[in-house]
Amino acid sequence: MTASTQPSATTQSAESGEIVIALDELRRQFGSTESAVTAVDGINLSIRRGEIVALLGPNGAGKTTTLDMLLGLTQPTSGSVAIFGEKPTKATASGTISAVLQTGGLLADMTVRETVEVIASLYGRDALARVPAVLERTNLTGLARRRISKCSGGEQQRVKFALAIVADPDILVLDEPTAGMDVTARRLFWNVMRDEADAGRTILFATHYLEEAEQFARRTVVMHHGRIVADAPTAQLRAGLGARTVSATLPDTNPQAALQELHDTPGVTDLRVDAKRVSLRAIDSDSAAALLLAAGAHDLEVAAPTLETAFTALTED
Repeated sequence: MTASTQPSATTQSAESGEIVIALDELRRQFGSTESAVTAVDGINLSIRRGEIVALLGPNGAGKTTTLDMLLGLTQPTSGSVAIFGEKPTKATASGTISAVLQTGGLLADMTVRETVEVIASLYGRDALARVPAVLERTNLTGLARRRISKCSGGEQQRVKFALAIVADPDILVLDEPTAGMDVTARRLFWNVMRDEADAGRTILFATHYLEEAEQFARRTVVMHHGRIVADAPTAQLRAGLGARTVSATLPDTNPQAALQELHDTPGVTDLRVDAKRVSLRAIDSDSAAALLLAAGAHDLEVAAPTLETAFTALTED
């Protein structure tokens, strides 16, 4: 697959950095041998320091099971996971890797500050000293005295984020991190994530928001039926699997001739006509556009492919 954009300096730095996460033939089955369900089916994945990687896939693709094995919460049936060459349980205990997960509750009667301080105390004085800065960084200073039970779902997600970074981890794992956040909170969250990555922190996140992967992940990994079906720079994946969308208003005279030519043009798919407006997808959008203009069509629009089109193409059975 040919990249459609030049890699940024940050991406080039990540590509040349050390490998911090290594999954080797990782497999996880649930159930007995006769009726076992394979959630993760022999995946291989390496992630380097400073990368922001999106993990995408439909429900049941194996994303959460993969993250659980990465954190040492679930043991693989076979294969291995290494975090800086160590077992996940050791990396988690030392604070090398932290996570913001969908599951796992917070103690309702504690305040935001007390919650962060309790977790920080597990990592020593340096972590406790970071608590005020972490509350400020996660936009929780104004909520420090509020009890968890009084926090909204989005605010509780920010508390979980504060708990994840108070240990100053090298790697952040995020499973649907912005669930429950409004648009403004989501934008602020990802601004912080960019700063974290620029400072050398590695970020792996699973999300159902394709626009988040498109805007914030420099690399996208797509899983389907427990396997990795794509792994590439996000812009490259989008351009390589999504044809451009071309639309125009058909001419008043002889519109059927233009449609017939489009039908006969290689690489044209999803040809649709609504009233006098025609839309299609084309690998060679320039040729399709030129054909429409030559036939007298007007109000031409050409839209670039999105990550959604690539995702759909990869995960349709």
